[in-house]
Amino acid sequence: MTRRRPAHVRPPRPPPRGAPAWCGVAALLAAGALLVQFSRAGPAAVLAIDWQPGLAFSQPWRAWSAVWVHYSDLHLAANLAGTALVAALGWAAALPRRAALAWLAAWPLTQLGLLLQPALAHYGGLSGVLHAGVAIAAVQLVRERVRRRRLLGVAILSGLALKVLLEAPWAGPLAHPPGWDIATAPLAHASGLVAGLIACLLLLPAPPEPIPPR
Repeated sequence: MTRRRPAHVRPPRPPPRGAPAWCGVAALLAAGALLVQFSRAGPAAVLAIDWQPGLAFSQPWRAWSAVWVHYSDLHLAANLAGTALVAALGWAAALPRRAALAWLAAWPLTQLGLLLQPALAHYGGLSGVLHAGVAIAAVQLVRERVRRRRLLGVAILSGLALKVLLEAPWAGPLAHPPGWDIATAPLAHASGLVAGLIACLLLLPAPPEPIPPR
């Protein structure tokens, strides 16, 4: 005979799967950016780690280190806020560990996509990799069994794609949006989106069969 659970006792919440790993990637991105910014690295130090297309293959570490370079305090603050939001999205969605691995893989792929715009002589910042993270989280949600999670994933992915299109990454290497004290690189956002999708194809497991309606 089985005992019924008392009505006032809630069942234990399921573990967040790979959410801690996802948040670990976010923490690594944020910590590196804070370290570089508050060390007050001079121009020579920044030039040693930012993205430069001419050095992409002779100094491949720049595909990783460039995300930690920020050209103003506002630039850093906005990207740190974005990092916190992407981390929260991954935690709330209880993403699997493979999603965190996909985000790590998308990290350098995002910068490699900037080779399509050789006129972008220097680049730094987290925004491209954050777009990759949002794309990966959205794709994972789309692949879930639960319908409302799939719909949420479609909405996030559609909004991200629309944002990237409205930024017109084909228009030139730099944009000057109002309210910013630096120029932005729209191609980095598009490259992050594509890198996230590629990483999903390579690293996320096959989606489960949807639950049939009852």
